[in-house]
Amino acid sequence: METFREEIRSLKGEGLYRQMRLLQGCQRSRVILDGREVLLLCSNNYLGLADHPLLKEAAIRGIAKYGVSSGASRLVSGTMELHEALEKRIARFKGTGAALLFNSGYAANTGIIPALAGKGDVIFCDRLNHASILDGSLLSRAKLVRFPHNDMPALRRLITVNETAGRRLIITEGVFSMDGDLARLPELVALKKEFDALLMVDDAHGAGVLGNGGRGAIEQFGILSGIDIQMGTLGKAFGSFGAYVAASEEIVDYLVNRARSFIFSTSLPPSVLAASLAAFDLVDSSEGALLRGKLATNVSFFRSALRSAGLDTMGSETQIVPVFVGEPERVMDFSQFLLEEGLFVQGIRPPTVPAGSCRLRCTIMATHDRRDLEQAIDAITRGAKKLGVI
Repeated sequence: METFREEIRSLKGEGLYRQMRLLQGCQRSRVILDGREVLLLCSNNYLGLADHPLLKEAAIRGIAKYGVSSGASRLVSGTMELHEALEKRIARFKGTGAALLFNSGYAANTGIIPALAGKGDVIFCDRLNHASILDGSLLSRAKLVRFPHNDMPALRRLITVNETAGRRLIITEGVFSMDGDLARLPELVALKKEFDALLMVDDAHGAGVLGNGGRGAIEQFGILSGIDIQMGTLGKAFGSFGAYVAASEEIVDYLVNRARSFIFSTSLPPSVLAASLAAFDLVDSSEGALLRGKLATNVSFFRSALRSAGLDTMGSETQIVPVFVGEPERVMDFSQFLLEEGLFVQGIRPPTVPAGSCRLRCTIMATHDRRDLEQAIDAITRGAKKLGVI
């Protein structure tokens, strides 16, 4: 036990100690934190659907008809009508032959990747990919080659020198979760075709938000047919919970038989499935289009104001807007200053991001109004000046 206490003391001394904060009530643009109202600027609830009446009503109807649990894993007795309905809805939304549900984004990536690649195969992984992608790659026991972020010439060289008799699997995020920039998807599609590789895109932060129909970063680039494996989550823009893979019928059938996190997990409950179905209908509707438009306007205003103030937003192109700070102690002082000003923004530190690149990770929602954003911009700018960030 003393070893654990010593490690905790070390984390505190290095400014890397983490602790949870309790929110009261719904995930909205303003929440109650530690007994006081604060502006929420660190939620992935991008379209504000987490407490949307249509999703809540759908969840209640799902419970009334199907109960509160699926009772088993999908391959035992846990496949229900709602699982099948949601998978068909996702496949239609993403334009693929089939889809398969997972219990979380982490479960999806640590199930999909080891199923697709193993000994004798090579995985090419963007260096800024999410931890779940890295963990899934390590679990696969395939050769892991990490390429510099969005560096297509470097990726080409690495593919060329890493010949294999097995599969080549290229993996990227569509929207990078800590930087808010986009993958170079057209170039990745060209490379995967040239080298006969598989391309997997984790579009957890793009689906529902980007593209005219909210199909994600893939739709944004107009290459809906160029991706072999699309992974996405239901707990961000869709306001629900869980994750999915959308791919060909053949790949999905293979994953049903090989993805361990799918095979050995009790399946998602009816309330979540029903809410998710309602979310896809909403994202596909005129209301969904209006929410995406409001979000885009909010993001443009917020990011432009921060840049005009001299802050480094680290190449953000989306609703994820980081503010570069540098070292752990300073970013946590910055986060605490903002909390005292009524703004809840998390400081991001190693191992989530590389050493020396600590940042505030601001996330914008469609439900933020101009007053919210002006308050945030003012507080962030004053904090940056006070702490010597600018």
